[in-house]
Amino acid sequence: MPMISETLLIPISIHLLWCWSIASAFTDPSNVQALQVLYGSLNSPAQLTGWSSSGADPCGDAWRGVSCDGSSVVEIKVSGLGLNGTMGYMLSNLLMLRTLDLSDNGIHDTIPYQLPPNLTSLNLASNNLSGNLPYSISSMTSLNYLNVSHNSLTQSIGDMFANLSNLASIDLSFNNFSGDLPNSFSSLSNLSMLNVQSNKLTGSINALKDLPLANLNVANNNFSGWIPRELNTIPNFIYDGNSFDNGPAPPPPPYTSPPPKKSRNNHSHQGPHTNSTPVSDSNDSHSKNRSDQGLGAGYLVGIIMGSTLVGLCIMLALVFCLRKFSKDKYDKERSPLTSTRNLVVGADRANSEIPELRVKSLAAVTDLKPLPTEKLIGERVQPSFGIGKKARTPITANSYTVASLQTATNSFSQEYLVVKALLDVFTEQNFLTERFWL
Repeated sequence: MPMISETLLIPISIHLLWCWSIASAFTDPSNVQALQVLYGSLNSPAQLTGWSSSGADPCGDAWRGVSCDGSSVVEIKVSGLGLNGTMGYMLSNLLMLRTLDLSDNGIHDTIPYQLPPNLTSLNLASNNLSGNLPYSISSMTSLNYLNVSHNSLTQSIGDMFANLSNLASIDLSFNNFSGDLPNSFSSLSNLSMLNVQSNKLTGSINALKDLPLANLNVANNNFSGWIPRELNTIPNFIYDGNSFDNGPAPPPPPYTSPPPKKSRNNHSHQGPHTNSTPVSDSNDSHSKNRSDQGLGAGYLVGIIMGSTLVGLCIMLALVFCLRKFSKDKYDKERSPLTSTRNLVVGADRANSEIPELRVKSLAAVTDLKPLPTEKLIGERVQPSFGIGKKARTPITANSYTVASLQTATNSFSQEYLVVKALLDVFTEQNFLTERFWL
């Protein structure tokens, strides 16, 4: 067997060593293909030194801005290099890519629908991107940082954040987003910073009230309604340039109050001790509303009890007045008889106390001469007690002239007072008798 000379062993060893080094630095072909397409879509800029559209090794040749972990590309950072063109269509092949930063360039067109699925940081800020956010972002569950600010993105933001609980920072500012904030924002339990200023967003910001935000900027949009009182605890909160209602947020239904006048001259606040939001006194207002609600119930009970007492008093007063009216009427009917009795008793007392006057008065009465004629007073009907016949009984009375009475009583002087009283009694008795028969 022939022996291999040493002069041949040296070149063979060098060749094998070179092949081994190439094999050990060889990048995942799918990653190489994705970067080659990106390089071509960016118009093969000279700023990306080391990059190539064919026959290259991104991990072994040290492409600018590319970092690898073994044979996989895990980071692409080419910010601020004045790049233009588009982002290509094969970024989804970069399965191990964690950071993609293409910010501060002139990249235009839309954001590719297929993005690296396992990104933790995506920064496309300050480009000329248009269209909207691709819905594929909803499946990027490891995403922690999202920045697409200072572009020309339009339409609604998209309700795609329900599974992105790892997101801590979102910057969508200075675009043309419209519509309401997505309800899935409420699922971002680790979100500490949200910038959506300078868009055309509308509706309320209630979806943000339970988030652990430390920085919130919603300025220069078309938001309306009340600012939730929970946002008052945010250290850095900017909200000017919207149509928020002044004053604190109203209590929950049904105790809603009419909305006050709207104003776009809202303000911002920074720091927990310099808050000037419209909801700065929301806690006091909330407690006041609860107090007013309790007082309202007390007033209602008081009104009911007071009305009942007033009704009882009115009923008692009516009963009292009716009884008094009946008693007065009864007393008036009995007063003629009572006065008659009093006059008779008084006359008896006067006669007993002044016998001489009595004798003189009787003498004077006996001197009175009756008129020569007797006049029939009238016919009175006597009850027949069931017989059915009418009995007529003539009632007669002597008549005297006033002149004769004045002569007999010396013009009704004091000494003839008893006589006058007796005459009054007789007159009253005749009156009562007539009433009885009538």
